[in-house]
Amino acid sequence: MSVQSLLILGNPVLRQKCRKVESFDGEGLRHLVDDLRDTLQDFRARHGFGRGIAAPQIGISQRVVFINVDRPMPLVNPKIVRRSRKLMSLWDDCFSLPNLLAKVRRNLAIEVQYRDLDGKRHHLHAEGALSELLQHEIDHLDGVLTIDRAIDSKHVVFKDEWEKWEKGEKVRL
Repeated sequence: MSVQSLLILGNPVLRQKCRKVESFDGEGLRHLVDDLRDTLQDFRARHGFGRGIAAPQIGISQRVVFINVDRPMPLVNPKIVRRSRKLMSLWDDCFSLPNLLAKVRRNLAIEVQYRDLDGKRHHLHAEGALSELLQHEIDHLDGVLTIDRAIDSKHVVFKDEWEKWEKGEKVRL
């Protein structure tokens, strides 16, 4: 297993626009995908959640995303080519922003063009949770973090505090 450290808010790599993958031969791309898979798997085992990860989150400024929703899937050079007009709002979290949530608006459905590990082109139609996940991960490839998408500054909260309010706990004044 090749579990990598996760970069967190403040590391400049998270704010860089990633470069496209140009070479699909050799082991470099496959090693990167293995690292992403193993790091996501480790995070899920330790924290009980996690559906996707982008290369800059482990310090690699390349346009590669790895998701595991129904099945593990690497996406190389993913690009959103169509967005629905309908939007959804949700509280979004991120491995690189530990204990922070931001309420964001995302497109309800998108179409993504990407390549697989052999360089073959694919199109993926995504709705709902998968659409939100892909938008989040592709944002990472452009140096955009979930807090940049927050509806406004009042919609950035600590997860622990938000969970207290969601459970209806009273706050002592």
